[in-house]
Amino acid sequence: MNAFDLPGVAEPVAPGETAPDSASAAGSASAYDLVRPSSPTTPLIYASPHSGRVYPSRMMQAALLDADAIRRSEDVLVDCLVADAPGLGVPLLSARYARAYIDVNRQPYELDQAMFADKLPAYADARTARVAAGLGSIARVVAEGQEIYRDKLTFADARERIDRVHRPYHQALQQLIDDAKTAFGLAILIDWHSMPSAAAGGDARHSAPDMVLGDRFGAACAPAVTALVERALIGAGYHVARNAPYAGGHTTEFYGRPAKGVHALQIELNRALYLDERTLEPTDGFAPLAKNLSALTNTLATWNWKGSL
Repeated sequence: MNAFDLPGVAEPVAPGETAPDSASAAGSASAYDLVRPSSPTTPLIYASPHSGRVYPSRMMQAALLDADAIRRSEDVLVDCLVADAPGLGVPLLSARYARAYIDVNRQPYELDQAMFADKLPAYADARTARVAAGLGSIARVVAEGQEIYRDKLTFADARERIDRVHRPYHQALQQLIDDAKTAFGLAILIDWHSMPSAAAGGDARHSAPDMVLGDRFGAACAPAVTALVERALIGAGYHVARNAPYAGGHTTEFYGRPAKGVHALQIELNRALYLDERTLEPTDGFAPLAKNLSALTNTLATWNWKGSL
């Protein structure tokens, strides 16, 4: 199966193709894809921040790596695995630009001074663990630790990426949360990701998890949310872990405010379930996983959340 034979899946935008190189040309709408249900019936919201496939030409011209190498950082096809969510009443927000261009699951100015020719402003946060690992809002390395860029960037470039993609993506996400709270009195955000099978863990005694639920160790959502998702996935035959090795990123931490009626849960899918990690093509496991995630969505979309939280 070729990834781009799947309905609604476009090939990554390669250097010299259609990705615009100016924020004004891109426009806010191009930062993301948002598919809303015809009539929302649930406080549930789905987001896929790392499945974007657009690589602007100016980024690629500055890169040491080719697009195939940089795509190793994508959560490949995660948006497609949950693409039927709007038909079940759940809005689906997906970033269009690649996470290597700008990572919307980071603070916007989570930047590494070593990557920039000019001095970063004082409000840039260069001291986080993610920056130290080379994975700030503008990544220094891809998943295997390879350096992305040939030369240093400028802060003007970083600000353009933030204004072009990060800001409008989060404006859209905040609006979805506000709409859910207005309509239902609460919002439940599921942030969808994938993890390399090697990063999932496992040893001689314990197999690697199929999925990891990250709720910031209970701080980002009510226990009932995590427990319901966990029961449904275990019931479907998956090995599920909590908060290790992923407890939830910026989105989960920033939006998850259970006391204010906003619950956020990150779900990491082991790529070995559905993807050939060498070729980045879907395997025969793609369709069964998508079917099981659809069943999970249906369970969550029809749940009596007000009676549970």
